[in-house]
Amino acid sequence: MNRESMNREIVRTIACGTFAVVVVLGAWRPAHAADTQTPYPNMAPLEQYLMADRNAEIALARSAAPESISRDAEVMVLGRHGYEIAVPGKNGFVCMVERSWTAGINDPVFWNPKIRGAICLNPPAARTVLPITLKRTELILAGRSKAEMSEGIKDAFDKKELPALESGAMSYMMSKQASLGDNAGHWHPHLMFFAPQTDAAAWGADLPGSPILTFGYSQDGLTVFMIPVRRWSDGTADTD
Repeated sequence: MNRESMNREIVRTIACGTFAVVVVLGAWRPAHAADTQTPYPNMAPLEQYLMADRNAEIALARSAAPESISRDAEVMVLGRHGYEIAVPGKNGFVCMVERSWTAGINDPVFWNPKIRGAICLNPPAARTVLPITLKRTELILAGRSKAEMSEGIKDAFDKKELPALESGAMSYMMSKQASLGDNAGHWHPHLMFFAPQTDAAAWGADLPGSPILTFGYSQDGLTVFMIPVRRWSDGTADTD
């Protein structure tokens, strides 16, 4: 398997992105098949998803973007009842550490308690993409199943409880300390751009040699374009 193929296989298991994100470039496995093959068939005790050191979670969240961006960003941390503001922001960005339930409901990593997807969302994404993550988290912590969570997101959009995507929404995932899955590790530093559902091929994405990868979940109505970059948020080169 060449490096490009290996990278695409790793991307299948990334929880990155509001998507921490699981990028599926091939066919989905049936839900029941994924549950029998994954080491994470059910939700673990909540304590395993929480970070005991609040300051460590703040630092990890900030590491998603260069310091020039993250130093003035709002920072949210996960508590027992959902995300809460730990540090007020000044520039409209929001940094946080996403957990595994930002993945697709059929993905084997959905309940992986070790996922720590550091992400910084720009102001348009903070206003219109972040609410999806917060709603997912609310439903999961309320004890909803994967299917119920997915249906709950769809219902929230239908009822206009979640905002329509704002133009220019994007995020940074450039943390060297993040964990995006047992095999993926921190993968590569990358940027994500959010758009209404669209044909990836029309953008030249997911094609051989293209630097652009995409993913998206039907209930969210989004296509997410993921573009690897050369350096981590601390300025060091990605040599993997």
